[in-house]
Amino acid sequence: MKKDKLTNRLNFKKIEDVQKIQRLLTEIDEFKGRWIAGIKLSLQTLSKLKRSVIITSTGASTRIEGVELSDEEIEKLFKGLKIKKFNTRDEQEVAGYKELLENIFNSYLKVKFSESTIKHFHKELLKYSEKDKSHLGKYKFGSNQVEALDSNGKKIGIIFDPSPPHLTSKEMNELVEWTQFTLQEDLIHPLLVIGNFILEFLAIHPFQDGNGRTSRILTNFLMLKSGYEHMPYVSHEKFIEDNKTNYYLALRRSQGNWKKRSKNIAPWMIFFLNIILEQVRMAVSINNSEKIEILLSEKQLKVWQYFQRYEYLSPKDIRDNLDMKEATVLQILNKLLSMKKIERLGMGRGVRYRKV
Repeated sequence: MKKDKLTNRLNFKKIEDVQKIQRLLTEIDEFKGRWIAGIKLSLQTLSKLKRSVIITSTGASTRIEGVELSDEEIEKLFKGLKIKKFNTRDEQEVAGYKELLENIFNSYLKVKFSESTIKHFHKELLKYSEKDKSHLGKYKFGSNQVEALDSNGKKIGIIFDPSPPHLTSKEMNELVEWTQFTLQEDLIHPLLVIGNFILEFLAIHPFQDGNGRTSRILTNFLMLKSGYEHMPYVSHEKFIEDNKTNYYLALRRSQGNWKKRSKNIAPWMIFFLNIILEQVRMAVSINNSEKIEILLSEKQLKVWQYFQRYEYLSPKDIRDNLDMKEATVLQILNKLLSMKKIERLGMGRGVRYRKV
């Protein structure tokens, strides 16, 4: 039975893999305990942090799939606006991800993990996407092989061949039932169950499109349901984006001959647990220090560091010396103002800023 295969995968054969995985689980849960026991951040700071993570996670997860919007562009898109229609495909994809992730962070306790929930997440994720309207929340109807393309976009081979459409419903039903039962019985560490679920979900590739984004949404959801409450305060997706090459390598190494009972999923599990460890470690670091650096994007951090060197700065100073567009500089200055890390002096052409 497939359920037996899912469980047997977690009996890792190499002693070095067992030791490494056990060490990672122990470290993660130590940091998890420190986060829960010692939250020092104010509700206002936690709320700001969550809003920042939603933007960061949306940008990272959609850029992994080819979207070209920066975090600053995404933040500007949603700032103070009630948008009913998104014009570009990139805007449509980030809108769906942002809204869904925000809802999960705020309401995960009320939502039960099930197949219908997974389909609902997929529908919400792609609800603004005009090209995906025919298959929202529905399992795939055709082949969705992961293909390798040359520089001209021509197919040169198949990287991975997921489950065929006629087996998808059966395999997803078995996977969800196994995950529900195993998490409820608490006989296997929940992170191993979640890691195994994500690997299998991506191997089945149940939807025609949007599988990668859905898997990252489900990671956030299942982690929160399992008590890892730091998830909204440090972006899981950003760690994946920053380790994209190793992410795909770990998946491919563990998905080879993936239907075999004796397959080795240690490469994926070790990668997955390392990402979770870095995430919860950063959460504890933020909690202990409230370092502003943790909350900023790369460009924002560059401007903030520049403020450490000068008493006063004008937008022109920053634009000319850091080689940034004027619009980007103004967005970053507004971000630092909203965080009360700088203050504005004067108006118009004579405006200056200084660190608070």
